[in-house]
Amino acid sequence: MPFPDLPGSLARALQERGYDDPTPVQEAVLQPELEGRDLLVSAQTGSGKTVAYGLALGSTLLGEADRLERPGLPRALVVAPTRELALQVQRELEWLYGSSGGRVIACVGGMDQRREQRALAQGAHIVVGTPGRLRDHIERSHLDLSDLKAVVLDEADEMLDLGFRDDLEAILDTTPPERRTLLFSATLPKDILSLARSYQHDAERIALAARDRPHGDIQFRAMTIAPHEADAALVNVLRHYDSGTAMVFCATREAVRRLHGHLLEKGFAVVALSGELGQAERNRALQSLRDGRARVCVATDVAARGIDLPDLGLVIHADLPTNEQAFLHRSGRTGRAGKKGVCVVLASFSRRRKAERMLSAARAEIAWGPPPSAAEILKGDLERLIRETEPESDVSEEERADARALLAGRSAEDLALALLRLHRARLPAPEDLTVLSERPSRDKPARSFDDHDGGRPRRDRGERAERGEEGDVVRYSLNVGRRHNADPKWLVPFLCRRGHVTRHDIGRIEIFDRHSVVGIAAAVAERFAHATAKPDPNGENIVIRRDTGEGGAPPSRGDEARGRPDRKPPSKHRKGPPRRSKRRDGE
Repeated sequence: MPFPDLPGSLARALQERGYDDPTPVQEAVLQPELEGRDLLVSAQTGSGKTVAYGLALGSTLLGEADRLERPGLPRALVVAPTRELALQVQRELEWLYGSSGGRVIACVGGMDQRREQRALAQGAHIVVGTPGRLRDHIERSHLDLSDLKAVVLDEADEMLDLGFRDDLEAILDTTPPERRTLLFSATLPKDILSLARSYQHDAERIALAARDRPHGDIQFRAMTIAPHEADAALVNVLRHYDSGTAMVFCATREAVRRLHGHLLEKGFAVVALSGELGQAERNRALQSLRDGRARVCVATDVAARGIDLPDLGLVIHADLPTNEQAFLHRSGRTGRAGKKGVCVVLASFSRRRKAERMLSAARAEIAWGPPPSAAEILKGDLERLIRETEPESDVSEEERADARALLAGRSAEDLALALLRLHRARLPAPEDLTVLSERPSRDKPARSFDDHDGGRPRRDRGERAERGEEGDVVRYSLNVGRRHNADPKWLVPFLCRRGHVTRHDIGRIEIFDRHSVVGIAAAVAERFAHATAKPDPNGENIVIRRDTGEGGAPPSRGDEARGRPDRKPPSKHRKGPPRRSKRRDGE
């Protein structure tokens, strides 16, 4: 369906940008019966919302005219939750209203406020900004909204989540009561509906957000990784998917800094994006992604909304998001405006259950599997190289002569080998990952720890006796026992973390006075032994060794040096593994 009747200047702008048919949200807001009405719209990210409300404002701003009058007091105000989204909206509205003579100004935190003040004094048709900065300009009398015809609240749910309700109400209270109000939100919780009732009049509700399956243009994948191989798995995922641009989400600024440095070292063209960067640095990072100088962006959730990169085909959750809404907003950076995208969730053994709950709450249809291996990546490189070297029909004689010169004195195999090496030399090397054991299926009894009483393990429901059979498990001894408050409640997660195994790989745990013995599934015993041989980064002075069957506890590292078989038990009030005593520098 083509776009309905629009002012000539807007129609020309769409044609120049290659817009032939409207997206569902654009079609919905442009219905003739909705002209001039307040709108309450729920639509997922990447659905073309900015152009939708830009077009919906056309009749309000232009009327029957083809061009706007000379800029003066703002006629429309767009409020967005983040600087990135506000600046992106400004760019979109600038090209959309460029043929109309529209002047669009952005007022966002982190930018020069005096420059914004001068721009407002020169007049504008549309002002786009973040709540805090807009309110500041209003209170300083730099922004006069008395002639306003329309207000747009973009990503309203995010603004309320970020605590901007007071700012929004203060801004809306200064606008004329007869203004038009367009409220766009990915979701419509109670707070949004309450805000709509307070500041909208007879609003038409348009619900286009997918409820059963979010982001239908995104292919979701989840990968179980060993905790010590998280960075290596990330490298392989980036190498495996042939994406123009990729975005990697982390939970903290520190994680962004670390991963940014790691990927730079590996040879990726990567930039970082987090709240600690100034606006100029963030703009440079985004511009390098848009013009192709960078291919990977490592970011915190500051980039989960409002960033639209044209070739962003891959989103990776290196750290799990806080909830399903954050997951959907992160994932929504790809698969936008009808384009396909891939979203990958990386989850260690101990985080898989949390990831499954979050993905289930988000109603994401997702397949679990291991991260791509180095062999799979190299195979994919070869397949892409074969596709890229398909002969073309329009080959000049000079090119054929150069090709014959390359073949002179070389076999075709030697030339192909040189080409393959040149191709691989430009790419970061894939990582060799541990082959992980498959998670037990639901129809098989999963391994779990036994409860204990008096140092003698109990058997439960008849099947636990089978788990201790020799050959199925490898037994390991730990130098903690009842005297050290040893308990399966903290031993199991401790063993999972230290040994890079899952709770399903842990069999019977026997707790004695000074030591404990645990059975580890034979399939992962080698990985468990390799991981536990390394120093514990958390500083817990627990030694894990292969159990010889002779009894007794392995000495702790400190006790080995002092010749003592064990150490003083921790406080009886403390529940958890004994900790290494802290020493001041120089002791």
